[in-house]
Amino acid sequence: MPAAPDILEQTAQSTQLDTPWNVVVHNDPINLMSYVTLVFQRVFEYPKEKATKHMLEVHELGRSVVWTGLREKAEFYVQQLHQHLLLSTLEKSDGA
Repeated sequence: MPAAPDILEQTAQSTQLDTPWNVVVHNDPINLMSYVTLVFQRVFEYPKEKATKHMLEVHELGRSVVWTGLREKAEFYVQQLHQHLLLSTLEKSDGA
């Protein structure tokens, strides 16, 4: 029975990787709203209307969940947003 802990550990790791993750963009006093909209269009390939909706959420609510999916892709998006100087974080999705 020594194999059981290994199997449980592998299953837990696999489940954590499959858990949906949110990419959250936070409001900041630096970037113009038009710039934030443009970044959303470039990074996520969102149409202008969807990019504007998320930008307004960031501006009015202080944050917006701009994308949800697998952790590796979410980490990539956060890195891309940081390269565009947008304050963004990664968090586990509530739907997990």
